[in-house]
Amino acid sequence: MSIYDFKATDIDGKEVDFSQYKGKVLLIVNTASKCGLTPQFEELEALYKKLGNEKFEILGFPCNQFASQDPGNSDEIKSFCMLNYGVTFKMFEKVDVNGENAHPIYKYLTSQKGGVLSKAIKWNFTKFLVDSNGNVVDRYAPTTVPSKIEEDITKLLKDV
Repeated sequence: MSIYDFKATDIDGKEVDFSQYKGKVLLIVNTASKCGLTPQFEELEALYKKLGNEKFEILGFPCNQFASQDPGNSDEIKSFCMLNYGVTFKMFEKVDVNGENAHPIYKYLTSQKGGVLSKAIKWNFTKFLVDSNGNVVDRYAPTTVPSKIEEDITKLLKDV
């Protein structure tokens, strides 16, 4: 099984086959609109504008599992992200990232790169870096700001 075997529904209700990301470096992030870390959307967007092209994508997955910090529906989340942070990277429907109902992509990601003491996602804005061959190469804590990941992404982009 690889990252390219998964599908997810985007924020507009369209099914996205992850095979379309073959050959690209991916940064996959569980997001929230009402979290102390929500301003990371700004850095994520800046990173996407700087590095995003045919070789790099950011995939955002809203999640309401942590203190109910993303209670809105897809339209509300999309509007919030666009109006407040000008988000242009790909956003998906709200998902669970932990537990029995976790989206399959998150079950896969956490099986590939566990966190400290546990495989579970501990909070919003946990980030997974996937290389252009579909390998999950790193996992970053929610407090790791996107600009601190730029060097790791740039290294992976040199191999694409």
